[in-house]
Amino acid sequence: DGVMPQTVESISHIKAAGFDTFPKDTDGLLKLCKGLKDKGTPAGFALFFTSFSTFVGKPGIYLEDLFIRPAFRGRGVGRAMLARLAQTALQRGCGRFEWSVLDWNEHAIGFYRRLGARPMSDWTVFRLDGEALAALASEPSAGP
Repeated sequence: DGVMPQTVESISHIKAAGFDTFPKDTDGLLKLCKGLKDKGTPAGFALFFTSFSTFVGKPGIYLEDLFIRPAFRGRGVGRAMLARLAQTALQRGCGRFEWSVLDWNEHAIGFYRRLGARPMSDWTVFRLDGEALAALASEPSAGP
């Protein structure tokens, strides 16, 4: 807990990166509900996008990041944001709502389990970044 993405300085930074340009009914940035602000500063944010499951044959919502400012934690804010995203998923006919959590973040894991979420222990996350991403991108591709 307490992990703030190192490259994200603020909600305005996320918007500047393009996540505020999506139509309001698709992907993007969900700031907290009205009334959950302290002196005009949002209590947190959820950054999400649409995914698609070939296993389920339906779209889904992938939560890239959920951040609640420490002063607002323990007040139901995170649960309210996740409930809003779950409502969005059902409104869109999604088959699932997914996210990742660091395996050492026991506080968050407990919170997610209390929501009814379950870990997908049979999946492993892979990532290409830095030099490995550049190396693969430099290879001939099958498409344009």
